[in-house]
Amino acid sequence: MTGLAVHPSSTLVQRVHGVLRTGPQPSVMLCREVLGLSEAPLLICDRIAVALLGSDPRIRRLSDGRWGLVPEVQGSPLLEECAFAVVDVETTGMRATGSDRITEIAVVVVCGGRREVVFESLVNPGRPIPPAICAITNITNAMVREAPPFAEVSDRVVEALAGRVFVAHNARFDWNFVSAEVQRADDFALDGPRLCTVRLARRLVKGIRSCGLDSLTHWFGFANPSRHRAAGDALVTAELLGRLLVLAREEGARTLQDLAAIETRRAPRRPRRRLAMPTEPLADSCPEALA
Repeated sequence: MTGLAVHPSSTLVQRVHGVLRTGPQPSVMLCREVLGLSEAPLLICDRIAVALLGSDPRIRRLSDGRWGLVPEVQGSPLLEECAFAVVDVETTGMRATGSDRITEIAVVVVCGGRREVVFESLVNPGRPIPPAICAITNITNAMVREAPPFAEVSDRVVEALAGRVFVAHNARFDWNFVSAEVQRADDFALDGPRLCTVRLARRLVKGIRSCGLDSLTHWFGFANPSRHRAAGDALVTAELLGRLLVLAREEGARTLQDLAAIETRRAPRRPRRRLAMPTEPLADSCPEALA
């Protein structure tokens, strides 16, 4: 989703944009070559560049001091311009492309301060739900008997996802199931950006041992009275996404591309825990007198 952006209206800024499209440049080059200030010292160049470019959301200052266009200008939207579709599915099992099917699905839209369930439905999977799954989700075979099959709600699901970034906790699982169901129902292939709140949390939440939904819910103090139900889990994942976006912005993320880069970077290695008691010494490490 893209929209109105406020930025300086200046022929000088337009000339700077033209130069930056070839790559990042230092303040001195922009002032001397673009603005015509050939004798300006470095300090003055920096001050002029900050005054001219600092409020332009299309330009960012890099860690090495150079100025560059944000990826949004090259096709990646700013985070505040993105609409996210937070998805949760309950299923009969783990095999998305096998015999397992969706039993419930919910889609929550996150856009700015808006968090709204735009689609929610039980789904008749066309096969029995295993007792162990019923015990976890509290979705019974009787509950889904009169529910629509996925083919009857597929168009509404696709409509809820269209134009939005697909988000889920363990996104691969939900994406695979929704993709497989849409493929079976309409012979359509889903395509588009997606984010995983598990992966984002592993890289952004400091000091937490587990990034499971229950652990993160407790960590942030969220309430989830409908755990293992699609709408309940989708809503709490939407709350989690909001917190993760705040943390990502604190690390400098401004665009969807920045957020994706955080998600895919290598997670910090956790220190290995030492055993409380010493282990038995190896035989060849014992003093000869004790051998």
